[in-house]
Amino acid sequence: MSQLSVNIMGQPYTLACKEGEEKALQEAVSYLDGKMSAIRDAGKIRGNDRIAVIAALGIAAELLGSKAPAGPLSDLTMSEVKQNISAMHTVLDEALAAQEDLF
Repeated sequence: MSQLSVNIMGQPYTLACKEGEEKALQEAVSYLDGKMSAIRDAGKIRGNDRIAVIAALGIAAELLGSKAPAGPLSDLTMSEVKQNISAMHTVLDEALAAQEDLF
């Protein structure tokens, strides 16, 4: 495990993450800090806990809005999507190789 020291809205935090995932965690922190700072700077909501909840709801809405529509593929994990794409590449490579053999 690796530890990362970050600041969110000026507050220091020490976060743990898996080795090699520091960059992704730092990007997530930067994104969250931006969202929370924008809410704070708008001046309509006071209190870090309320700002955090509003930011979390906004991020959750973004995530849910980016999901594929309901259907047979909507419940796939990212790993499953990557496996499906890899399988599609294999099928395409085989089809193209067969085409090249004809010429």
